[in-house]
Amino acid sequence: MAIRFPHQTPEGEDALIASINTTPLVDVMLVLLIIFLITIPVVNSSIAVTLPREPVQARGQQAEDVIVTVDAQGAIYWFDTRLPGASDLQALLARVAVMTPQPELHIRADARADYQSIGQVVYAAQQTGIARIGFLTEPPDGR
Repeated sequence: MAIRFPHQTPEGEDALIASINTTPLVDVMLVLLIIFLITIPVVNSSIAVTLPREPVQARGQQAEDVIVTVDAQGAIYWFDTRLPGASDLQALLARVAVMTPQPELHIRADARADYQSIGQVVYAAQQTGIARIGFLTEPPDGR
């Protein structure tokens, strides 16, 4: 036996309520927001101290990087000076290889340069004992 209320219609059941009441959800979210806004400054604060001010001192002597450029025709440049041949490059690299700390060799090679010209520079660095070699490139276009 079912309970009947006087406002119910006898021919059908009650229509379902399809909407969600979001008022309690908003109330809870606002309370949480206020709690977070109050507690975040407390968490981020720390003990205030005055740190000593000291000049920055270099730990070790930083060696200047050596830049060797190879153009599209295969000519080799030591910084901005054109070298007559690969033997001159090897002599300059031999002087750099004995430096302490040893500078890093940066090779700037034209994209149209032959691999043989770039290989001569890498081979000369290997023969003289250069430990670190890097290739300088341009970043790709963002297309």
